[in-house]
Amino acid sequence: MPSIRDLHEQLVKKERSAVEITQAALDRIAAVDGKVQSFLCVTADKALEQARAVDAKIAAGENIGILAGIPIGIKDNMCTQGIPTTCASRILENFIPPYESTVTQKLFAAGAVMVGKTNLDEFAMGGSTETSAYKQTANPWDLSRVPGGSSGGSAAAVAAGECVVSLGSDTGGSIRQPASFCGVVGIKPTYGLVSRYGLVAFASSLDQIGPFSRSVEDAAILLNGIAGYDAKDSTSLKVEIPDYTANLQPDLKSYGKSHGKKIRIGIIRETFGEGLDSQVEQAVNKAIEQLKDLGAEIVEISCPRFRYGLPSYYIIAPSEASANLARYDGVKYGVRAEDADNLLSMYNRTRANGFGAEVKRRIMIGTYALSAGYYDAYYLKAQKVRTLIKQDFENAFAQVDVLVSPVAPTTAFKAGEKTTDPLSMYLIDLMTIPVNLAGLPGISVPCGFDDAGMPIGLQLIGNVLQEEKLFQVAYAYEQSTDWHLREPKIG
Repeated sequence: MPSIRDLHEQLVKKERSAVEITQAALDRIAAVDGKVQSFLCVTADKALEQARAVDAKIAAGENIGILAGIPIGIKDNMCTQGIPTTCASRILENFIPPYESTVTQKLFAAGAVMVGKTNLDEFAMGGSTETSAYKQTANPWDLSRVPGGSSGGSAAAVAAGECVVSLGSDTGGSIRQPASFCGVVGIKPTYGLVSRYGLVAFASSLDQIGPFSRSVEDAAILLNGIAGYDAKDSTSLKVEIPDYTANLQPDLKSYGKSHGKKIRIGIIRETFGEGLDSQVEQAVNKAIEQLKDLGAEIVEISCPRFRYGLPSYYIIAPSEASANLARYDGVKYGVRAEDADNLLSMYNRTRANGFGAEVKRRIMIGTYALSAGYYDAYYLKAQKVRTLIKQDFENAFAQVDVLVSPVAPTTAFKAGEKTTDPLSMYLIDLMTIPVNLAGLPGISVPCGFDDAGMPIGLQLIGNVLQEEKLFQVAYAYEQSTDWHLREPKIG
């Protein structure tokens, strides 16, 4: 699949039409999605209608934006007016939103073409896209393995060439981890940089929408299109949005010249050692050496409370989920149990049949942590640890510009391998969760493959609102390798 910039040039020069580009994406979905299972809903009619509108503008001599006519996949927890938004849950299988999420509204206004809604772990709760109530997405590099999660459908769709870019949401690593597993670029922006209006809530203080792409530049272009203040989101940041593509250079030496010092990259000591796959460690260390060769100064940094992120997250996130998911009671919208004898029975049966096992597990954990007598012992303590983790990052960024770590302890695992062991599944998010707890931006960039041919991701973490610097480092590294150019051969 060509890049956004290449497709834009083809459109402007009238070498291809938006309808031709869109039809090519739809044909690719028809050819491979029976195996990959990235999409819950393919919106061919809407996509072609949007593409024809772009072609009409070009025919009329109007200028088009860089996202106009670009096929994009949208994770199915972002509201799309008149199109089902299920969150991969039975409880929302008949829900058709009466309004548009801010991110999709911005993309449609820019002329982007939505080819479909992508699969996810139910209500974004999971790390493998296996908790979806509808289908199990496969990893395009090996169909017997998972694509990661919860945004596995969005990552797999880009890796399989079914769309140029896609949107996912990241609560504890749900963009970066599947990006690593599927060999694509995925960025979780600073909390509040992208509006959450219309994103179905899982854990409101952690959720953030971000892009998937085949290249760093495409991710930067897509973030340009969705970032910005939104009065409809009370947590939205009112800040100036730079052009994230403006300073993309093939090395980091120009940064040193313009700033009078080398860019400093800190290796998070606590992300290496026991539990990290040796091939992942080797690939990440090689990537760090490459960054040094590109002009970065490499130092080792300690974030002492980094590993406490996992237990803190699995108290805070379920607690917020138990509050957010209380609205699904069969009364206002979604599925309703019709065979109930009374109101309480209707509530119970609706939730028992509508929610899957993982969602029920997290609701119960969260309700317990928030209950009288346990709130101080669990939830309050977890919030205090969250503050300490944030302080560790602040201390680190007083010494360095960017932090580096693996994205996940392993590469993509076999489907079904961890479904009976929730704790083992939770440990996959060990490296990514602290970034969400601190509200920081983080990006996953392909940095190698293991002996089984599965992709490995490098995680770069920036300080608050330092996406521009993250893109600079990520782009320089990407351009010095060919990992992002490799494509899976879907059997």
